Amino acid sequence: MALSRTIRMIVIQTILWILLPFFSIYKFLMFFYRYFSTEDIKGKVVLITGASSGIGEHLTYEYAKRGACLVIVARRENLLKEVAENARKLGSPDVVPICADVLKVDDCKRFVEETVDHFGRLDHVVNNAGIVSMCLIEDAADITNLQPVTDVNFWGSVYPTYFAIPHLKRSKGSILVNASSAAVLSPPGLSIYSASKAALVSFYETMRVELASEISITIATLGPVESEITKGKHMTKHGTTEFDSELVNVFIDADRLPAMSSPDCAKAIVDSVCRKERYVTVPKWCKVLFLLKILCPELIEWASYQHCLKIKSWGAKATPVPPRSQSKSD
Repeated sequence: MALSRTIRMIVIQTILWILLPFFSIYKFLMFFYRYFSTEDIKGKVVLITGASSGIGEHLTYEYAKRGACLVIVARRENLLKEVAENARKLGSPDVVPICADVLKVDDCKRFVEETVDHFGRLDHVVNNAGIVSMCLIEDAADITNLQPVTDVNFWGSVYPTYFAIPHLKRSKGSILVNASSAAVLSPPGLSIYSASKAALVSFYETMRVELASEISITIATLGPVESEITKGKHMTKHGTTEFDSELVNVFIDADRLPAMSSPDCAKAIVDSVCRKERYVTVPKWCKVLFLLKILCPELIEWASYQHCLKIKSWGAKATPVPPRSQSKSD
């Protein structure tokens, strides 16, 4: 039994080594094919969630520059209207702002239906809405306070995708999901956020198989990018949303990991979607960390542990020590 198992393994490894050069040639040719066969999205209909600021706002502008018709979705109606006006000035022939919450399944169904009712079609869905929590899991005041992070990041993408699939099948359309490099690297202090993004990657890799040849899916695994998050917006351990630039610098280590500009990030993402690429990772240096994670996971884990010690040290300094009560004998 052991001998036959060994023989099978040797045969499999031999076949893989024989096929590897042909696979490398195939990947090389596909790279050039996709590079020179970019989809023209002028006049096509693009639905973008989380479009009122940050990456979502600049994805809106990038699609607008290419002449796409847009439906932009967010909760902050005043900001959404400003983004819509800017997109029109940049070249979008029609922009429809819709105030909605991706946490509400009925809202997601509504804005997909309104898109198709208005334009008669749907070509791209950009699942961008998301939030981040920053705290060590042991410091969470109540673990259930962090549930909105998983709900927004995961279900806030799954709901619109579910309702958009029939329309995207008809147009042979595309889906973009904004995941994160945290899904791969698992940095300390971002455990719930990382888990929600890892769930997104797993879900859309499965969808890529289920919807093969009908809908193209691009997964964005982004590193630090200029947005409200890098400016300090986060969900606290108490479940409230606040801005704290110092905390973000500690948890994301912004001093050593400079953020990419949102316009550059948006351009790289839309380029990848139009080339039907499976993944897009920016900043580019994140790919080096991904490779190290595969080849030397202990090194990434050691670096993460050192960063965790830094977070704990900062937390100890930031938390005031209550004064010792004096007894009557004192």
